[in-house]
Formats: sequence, structure tokens, C-alpha cells
Amino acid sequence: MRSGAKVAVVGGVFLVVVGGVAYGGYTFLAGDDDNTPAKKTGPPTAEEIQKTTKDFLAAWAGGDAAKAAKLTTDAAAAQPLLAGYRTEAKVSEAKITPGETLGAKVSFSVQATVTHESTSKPWSYASELTVVRGVKTGAALVDWKPTVVHPKLTKGATLKTAPASAPPIKAVDRNGKELSKEAYPSLTAVVDALRKKYGTAAGGTPGVELVVSSPDENVADHTLLALTEGKPGELKTTIDAAVQAAAEKAVQAAGQASVVAIKPSTGEIRAIANSPAGGYNTAMLGAQAPGSTMKIVSAAMMLEHGLVEGADSKVECPKTVQWNGRTFENLKQFELTDPTFRQAFARSCNTTFIKAIKPLTDKGMAGTALGETARKYFGIGLDWKTGASSYDGKVPESGGTETAASYIGQGKITMNALTMASVSATAKQGAFKQPVIVPQSLDDRELATATPLPAATADTLRALMRADATGGSGQKAMASVPGDKGSKTGSAEVSGQTKSNSWFTAFAGDLAAAAAVQSGGRGGESAGPVVAQVLKAR
Repeated sequence: MRSGAKVAVVGGVFLVVVGGVAYGGYTFLAGDDDNTPAKKTGPPTAEEIQKTTKDFLAAWAGGDAAKAAKLTTDAAAAQPLLAGYRTEAKVSEAKITPGETLGAKVSFSVQATVTHESTSKPWSYASELTVVRGVKTGAALVDWKPTVVHPKLTKGATLKTAPASAPPIKAVDRNGKELSKEAYPSLTAVVDALRKKYGTAAGGTPGVELVVSSPDENVADHTLLALTEGKPGELKTTIDAAVQAAAEKAVQAAGQASVVAIKPSTGEIRAIANSPAGGYNTAMLGAQAPGSTMKIVSAAMMLEHGLVEGADSKVECPKTVQWNGRTFENLKQFELTDPTFRQAFARSCNTTFIKAIKPLTDKGMAGTALGETARKYFGIGLDWKTGASSYDGKVPESGGTETAASYIGQGKITMNALTMASVSATAKQGAFKQPVIVPQSLDDRELATATPLPAATADTLRALMRADATGGSGQKAMASVPGDKGSKTGSAEVSGQTKSNSWFTAFAGDLAAAAAVQSGGRGGESAGPVVAQVLKAR
């Protein structure tokens, strides 16, 4: 125990008293410390879990970061974060109380006081720790993760109490309706990012806040506690509150999912939603294989290089096709006899697209043609300046069997709901309009541009997508969506998952949307209903 610290047991609660202040407490069975045992093996015992938890929480609550860190599996990483709890987060008092123990996992609650200059405010939250056997010493140790200190902490992030880096904002939709985090929880990360970038321009004044501060400059601070309230400025976005509400509801029903909606004629983002809400903005920052939704871009490439002439061109759709010794197949090895390109697209025939690569191989273009088309016409891989952080897709040069896989949205291709919604929007409009969430006029930023699709290509893409929505793999999901509509389904296999990720992208009227559902299986079954629900809110 540190010099000046007093120890008392009151009603079975252990209190570490520093300078006359009770600085930590938790229930435990009191007893004498054991001598250091010989190296042990196997899972920690219940007694070891209890003792390690007691000692770690006592050291942390008492402000002895060095001692607490030595009771973890990674003292070098733990000590700065534990020390910063007092020096950076400015926690002046804390009581830590264990809750339920499940095996080696112990939950606990924190009741703290945060003090900055003359202002103090209570702060409470819950977290958990796990006790494991140390590899080198055999001692029972806390398995170190930043989330032990606070569940919102990630690697490299810190807790910090200081005047806010930007004033708060009141984000409003395109009609002036407030987009509160309570009503639209999926927008939490987006609004935080907008605040970091545009808070000052919106005219507010900053307050003093306790935040999770990320080392990534593209990730906005996440506010945990406001000690003094700042004055918010109003920031108008392109979001449509009705479409956003539909998106929030749709992803919540789908499980782990994301969706984005875009107005094709302008590029304005109408909705961004993630489930779970309030965490990582997968809809705009995710990077995963999009499966057969990529066939919209592949179809444009085939048209550009004369591999097909239009929607009614005759193509092949065998059960399987060989590429460098690897067999690619259609779902359940279906085949189509003498189909048109329209029919093959609507049935999502993999072999149609892979066989089309063969002529490009002779020209030395097979590994680059798809990426060139994606960048030239769809703006994929350019530097999008939406107003918030975004990952803008990647279609890298490929070789070997990865080239064949890329034409059906696998291989090294990575997309998210934002980029695939933009693909549908581009097909519907006939030209790429860079997605934006705040008007370009707000900061005169330079938007990414791309070459408009040739008129015949745009007509064909819309015809293909309409066939999918009205008589193909997207028909069931799109049946309830009224008006002119088009779609494309996708499922992407992911290593380590028993079920593929579900993808769906579509347009209806002047709205396009795309969704991804983790381990959702076929595109029309999981992601399709999400997109349909959003499109019906237009």
C-alpha cells in the first residue's frame, strides 16, 4: 500500500483511503496474503480469481498504476492507461464494486468523480475483467485489454478531460429536423465526426468534457461526460429523418448490419445506419468483399470492352468453369441454356462473368480491367470527401484465381454499404455523383469526379437491375417496393464464417441503397429486406 494510505474493513467492504477520501471499494473475503507460490498451471482457481481481482482493483482505485499494471498480462501497455485515469481523465475519487463472477470473468461497477479545475461531476459505468494464468510466471493475472478501464476504450485510445477540441453541434436533417443521438443512435459516430470537422464553423462554443480520444485523426473524440455544457452550433446535413428512421429500424431487425441510402441525382446521403448502433461506423468505414453486387461494375466492364453488346446479348452460363486449376460454380450448380445477359444477371450466374475474362487474358488486361472501370465510371478508390470519414472502396490489380474471383465480388475487392449504394446510384443516374453528407458549399472542398457512363451502358445496367428486381434473385425482397426499381443480390464468403455475408443494392425512383448483413447468407434473404424497407420510406 502507498505511503499515507489507510486500510479499513467496513461491513465487508474494503476501502482504500487516500488523504482522508475513500478512493475505492469492493466486496471480498478478507485474509492474509499467501507467500509467492511455485509456478502453477491450468486455469486459475476461484480463490486466485478473487485475490487477483481484489488486488488489481485496490491498486487501481488507490492510484497505484505501477502495482496494478504488474497484476496484468501486459504491464507496459496497462500502466500508462491506468496512470492516466487520474492524471489525464482527472478522476479524483472512485469506488469500484465487483458484481457477478462467471468463471474467470468478473464484472464490476465504477462510481467516480471527475474534477477539472473547480468543477466536479459524478461519473458511473460498468466494465469487466478476466483472470488468466500468466504464461511465464504461472501467476493469476488480469488479461489486459483497454476495455478493462472503460468499455469504449480501444487500443491506443486514452481517456482525457479538458476543454473540448470542438464545440458541440445540433445536427439537423435536410428539412431542419434535429438528428439527436437518442432518436437516431446510428448517427452517433457520424455526428461526432461532423462535430470534429465542422463544430467551429457551425458557430458553437466548447465546454469541458471527458472523452475517449483516439490516436487516429480520422476518428472523432467520443464524449463520455460533459462537465460544463458548451453552446451548440447548428449544422445542416443531407440526411432525411424519415429515411433515417426506416434505416435504423431495418438494421436493428437484421442483426449485425449496415445500410446507406443516397439520392442518385445529387449524391446526397439520405441515411446511414448500423447495428449495433452507436459504435463503429461500418456503413461508411467497413471494408469487406461485396459478393455478386459487384456484378453491376463487372457488367459495365464487359460492355466497355465489347465482351457483350447489351442486355439481350447471348452468353454462356454453365454449371462450373475452370480458372487456373480452380473450379468456380453457380449456386447449387444451376445452369442456363442459351441465356441472354439479362437472364444471366438476374439469376446471378457466376460462370457467365468468369468466362468473360478469358478474352481479356489474351490482351493482358484481365487483372486490371475491372479496377479501371470501377475507378473511371463509378469513382471507386478515389478520395471521396463526404464531409465525414469514409472508406471509398478498393478494386486492386489481381492475378491468378483472384482475378476470376474479383469478377463476382470476391478476391481482394473491398467495399461497404456506402460504396455499393453509390454503385447503384451511378447506374440509376448514368453518372457518378460523389456522396456527401454536408453541402459542398460549407467548406468548398473538392469532390471526386468520374466519367459519365456511356448512354448505352447506363441503359443496359438499368435493364439488368430491373430484371433482377422484377423476375430475378431480388424479386422477393423488392416485391413491396413501388415504382421503377432495380436491384442486385450478393453473398460473400468469409474465412472462418459458416454462413456468407449477405449483400443487396438497389434503386427505386430517385433513391438508391445498399446493405450488408454479417453472416446473413443469401443477399435477397437478409440484406434485401433492409434495403426494401429503406427504399419504401422515400
